[in-house]
Amino acid sequence: MEMLEYALGMVETRGLIGSIEAADVMVKTANVHVLGTEYIKNGFVTVKIIGEVAAVKAAVDAASAAAARVGQVVATHVIPRPAADVEFILNKIPSPQKLQEEPSRPVKEKKPKEKPQQPSSDQQILFVPSTELDEYQKQLEGMTVPQLRTVARNEGGLSIAGREISKANKEQLVAELLKKRSGH
Repeated sequence: MEMLEYALGMVETRGLIGSIEAADVMVKTANVHVLGTEYIKNGFVTVKIIGEVAAVKAAVDAASAAAARVGQVVATHVIPRPAADVEFILNKIPSPQKLQEEPSRPVKEKKPKEKPQQPSSDQQILFVPSTELDEYQKQLEGMTVPQLRTVARNEGGLSIAGREISKANKEQLVAELLKKRSGH
């Protein structure tokens, strides 16, 4: 039986506010990727994440406490290295290689209609770096920290790597990527 290389974490709340709080805390607590949400009858909402086992456990624990402060947590669960067949149930888990190729996606939510240029959560968000240094810097500064971390890992050859990238803040990541681009 084939097992997947990452952990699946789920936090189920009663009500949307608790689920949004849970998703926010999870991505701020650890290096995890939000897969999306499931809306069930009677106001139940489940937020699903994936990542390394320890990161997912930490994120789910923190999210449970935070969501309980603003709403009702129904259940939480972490499945370390789920069986590959579970992927068919969720039908949205990207391969670990695909996570390295694309920036993390936002939590599914309704966006105002006056911003059609914003991609929906079902569309891929692709990063095509500009050839001009100033424009490249603007692109980087417009990205989220998880997106910058993905770009830094894909770029390679930086003076930081691995856990240093995972712990770096936005300013450090932008500086490292600009330093490599400018050849310093």
